Amino acid sequence: MQIYLASKSKARKKLLEKFGLKFKLLPVQVAERKKRGKLTFAQMVERNAIDKARAAAAKVKEGLIIAADTICVQDGKIFGKPKSLPEARRMLERLSRKPQWLYSGLAVVKKTKDQEKLVVDYEKTKVYMDKLTRPQIESYFKKVSPLDKAGSFDIQGRGAFFIQRVQGCFYNVVGLPLGKLYLIFKKLGLFCFIAGGLILSGCSTEYNLATKQEETYYYSTDREVKMGRAIDQQVAKEIKSDPDPLQQKRVEEIGKKIAAVSDRKEIDYHFRVLDEDEINAVSLPGGYVYVYRGLLDKIDNDDELACILAHEVGHIVARHSIKKLQAMQGYAVLRVLVAVAPGTAQAGAAADAAFTQFLLGYGRQDELLADQLGARYAKLAGYNPQGMVTFLNKLQDIHRRMPPRGYSYYKTHPYVPDRIRVVKQELGESMDFDDYINIEQETYEQATF
Repeated sequence: MQIYLASKSKARKKLLEKFGLKFKLLPVQVAERKKRGKLTFAQMVERNAIDKARAAAAKVKEGLIIAADTICVQDGKIFGKPKSLPEARRMLERLSRKPQWLYSGLAVVKKTKDQEKLVVDYEKTKVYMDKLTRPQIESYFKKVSPLDKAGSFDIQGRGAFFIQRVQGCFYNVVGLPLGKLYLIFKKLGLFCFIAGGLILSGCSTEYNLATKQEETYYYSTDREVKMGRAIDQQVAKEIKSDPDPLQQKRVEEIGKKIAAVSDRKEIDYHFRVLDEDEINAVSLPGGYVYVYRGLLDKIDNDDELACILAHEVGHIVARHSIKKLQAMQGYAVLRVLVAVAPGTAQAGAAADAAFTQFLLGYGRQDELLADQLGARYAKLAGYNPQGMVTFLNKLQDIHRRMPPRGYSYYKTHPYVPDRIRVVKQELGESMDFDDYINIEQETYEQATF
């Protein structure tokens, strides 16, 4: 059955390509609802998606038609695609002040000679931004056209640099919630189109030494390693390694010592220094760890470096990366990374999407667990785990003195005071008055979101 995408959106086109579908573009002109009236925001985007899907279905005798509609909502106000650069500038400036919700309606029509079946659903995602200045917005618009994007930004491209975190489906923010599309295909009985997604079948239950819980995994260790290798190959193409062999050797030697005492030894660990001045470190599925040169410049000793590497190894041991992709409806990325040959355009696009997710950081509980494991592994490897506390204090001081740039460690690894408290608890140290004050502040901050 021929598949049609009732949209001219480049982002949606790329996402369907990542999903591995062969399709034709069939854009339609319909009068979209700009005001919801008595409808909810979810009903509004669903109605718009239905109108697009039916208009496209009227143009073909048979086929599968996919249509979507996305809006951005903040304080009850709808932000669609801007009509001009001044409007886009005002829109992005306002959106950066507070969190906003992205709603996407998804409508799929299965049309045959005998019948026409429609399935509709929606997705909503909360997005937190950095507060942007006018010069930052102008710089962004010089490189990215905002006129074809709801809310004036693209999270899958340069817009990711000012996104603090995403609560919900990442692909919904791009404009096409792939997880919902997957479920709609299942409802329509289109298993031939989602056979690749069956890599998630055959799940097994294992005891995770990091989380101390029985957990169900929808992938094997071999597949996880293959995903990490595919992403690593793409990173190597786009980001140069640090040319200093001594720095690379230092990181590798300390990293191997950490890996040797970790709770996950069935995989090989790889440590690499990236030639970027950002203050960051990133871990991938299957044992891949990157440290940015900018982070090494801020480190005073091997103890601090060991704690940072141990933190990233902790993410790998707890399998946070794969869990994050699955939780964010990353079926397409998972499928492509294990099924498509590395180096192809499709695998490269999936690897980029996955790497962007890891750069955006993990949730609060995942970060705190990685800190706890990091302090433990550093100590077992013979390093002073106090290096975690000294480095976290240093990051907090850096954060106060200068704004974060791009993917910075203090941006993608939040809750510094709370993290210090967890490390102290792991090391059996008593908490002081400031630690208790920070717990109060953290609880209040979470309650106001």
